[in-house]
Amino acid sequence: MPRTSNRLTQSAAFLVLLLSAAFPARAADDVEVAVAIRDHRFEPAELRVPANRKVKLLVENHDATAEEFESHELNREKIVPAKGKVAIYIGPLASGRYPFYGEYHDKTARGVVVAE
Repeated sequence: MPRTSNRLTQSAAFLVLLLSAAFPARAADDVEVAVAIRDHRFEPAELRVPANRKVKLLVENHDATAEEFESHELNREKIVPAKGKVAIYIGPLASGRYPFYGEYHDKTARGVVVAE
């Protein structure tokens, strides 16, 4: 094999290794939790997640109006468009309860993340 081809193969292998370290594939044990907004309420209103793990919270709004997912304890706020979906990353969280609410309908849109 010519020397140039060998170096090219080594360089390509190094690049693949470098990129896989920089952009790891999503692990099968990553945590995803879904919550829906219907009639200005969160369903389910209580979400259980493992403590000390990063969580992808998928929020789907079935209502005809936008809602803002808000949580001071989680340090998150995100507008969820009418009939839309958003992903909100939270954690890793220590064991405990983390309330959230819909800012536009805060009397009815209430929920809690329970990390255990």
